[in-house]
Amino acid sequence: MKFENTLAFAKQLDESDSLKHFRDKFYIPIINGEECIYFTGNSLGLQPKTTQEYILNELEDWASFGVEGHFHARQPWLSYHEMFPNLLTGIVGGLPEEIVVMNQLTVNLHLLMATFYQPTKERFKIICEAKAFPSDQYAFESQARFHGLNPDEVIIEVGPREGEYVIRTEDILNTIKQHADQTALVIFSGVNYYNGQVFDMKSITKAAHDAGAYCGFDLAHAAGNIELHLHDWDADFACWCSYKYLNSGPGGVAGAFIHQKHITNKNLPRLAGWWGYEKATRFQMEKGFKPIATAEGWQLSNAPVLSMAAHKASLDIFEDAGMESLWAKGQLLSDYLFFIIEELNKNSKEKLIEVITPKDAKGCQVSMLMLKKGKEVFEALKNNGVIADWREPNVIRVAPVPLYNSFQDIWNFGNIVNAILKM
Repeated sequence: MKFENTLAFAKQLDESDSLKHFRDKFYIPIINGEECIYFTGNSLGLQPKTTQEYILNELEDWASFGVEGHFHARQPWLSYHEMFPNLLTGIVGGLPEEIVVMNQLTVNLHLLMATFYQPTKERFKIICEAKAFPSDQYAFESQARFHGLNPDEVIIEVGPREGEYVIRTEDILNTIKQHADQTALVIFSGVNYYNGQVFDMKSITKAAHDAGAYCGFDLAHAAGNIELHLHDWDADFACWCSYKYLNSGPGGVAGAFIHQKHITNKNLPRLAGWWGYEKATRFQMEKGFKPIATAEGWQLSNAPVLSMAAHKASLDIFEDAGMESLWAKGQLLSDYLFFIIEELNKNSKEKLIEVITPKDAKGCQVSMLMLKKGKEVFEALKNNGVIADWREPNVIRVAPVPLYNSFQDIWNFGNIVNAILKM
């Protein structure tokens, strides 16, 4: 498509957008008396208008039934979590029995590493991306120490080449091959939080398995953002949060994927809890853990129903919109944002912005390396009704989300940045 840097063209794209009505299903924050341009769905998604109703239903059932709500609530709490795998299959590309909604992201990462990171004298290394999200870095470090190992000897980071911002897939695969005999686990983000790069998860998984290692992914910035096919890619495990692109509220309940080939293996080590115990005899309260033969076998505690109600409100919208359509619109939004940023540079005597997100491996997020006036531009954006995200030392992350952002949002953003840079 040949883009144009005009308001009329942006409005034309919005008019032909089959998903445009979904914006009305969300509350848009107000700044200076008007709806803002909200570009931080990669940090916290907006609230669906149905969320309050979904949570209120559970509060009413709690008030009406007390503990009997586990059996008599409109959505009985005993089995509440069981509705989510079918809603998430199209989002993460897993089979229902491979998916469980539980806990928080880093809790799930530790639980999964307890199973899939079992270092030996020969195999003990963890291969990951450089500049992984800090929580992941701390999880890897603490897992190494938990096993009595030195993180500096365990963790192998793959970073961009000098002068580049994107990690080349060939460098990831070569690093795995180089350390093949000593590698226990390969774990990457689906989308790098800083530069927005989408990793080639299929190739990374194959390389890890060829090396004799397990492979997992942190999908915090990928779930609800990009196309995922975890089962077909043969990933051993993955985990994600729900409060970013999945719009399920601050600190919302998280999710996990364990491949079908592992879920019935009762000999896999795990940190167990009673909600992972086989359902038929769970309430006999006997010693000796007997895991459910699905991803549910990694559960620890019963469902956090109020948080899950918010999750359900958002996932019902995803079910209605369809992940394939959202992916297609998300790519078009990002492409238009790339174009608008290029126009900003063309209109200047010198290059002001360098996009460090790869055009051919991106989701919704576009990361702008500000070569001039970075912090000034960021602060001025909010004063002009734009909520974006700042990452030190000089990157503005912008994430137009297909459920509630428009092409006019992107054009207006470019117009505002252009005015700021000319000041």
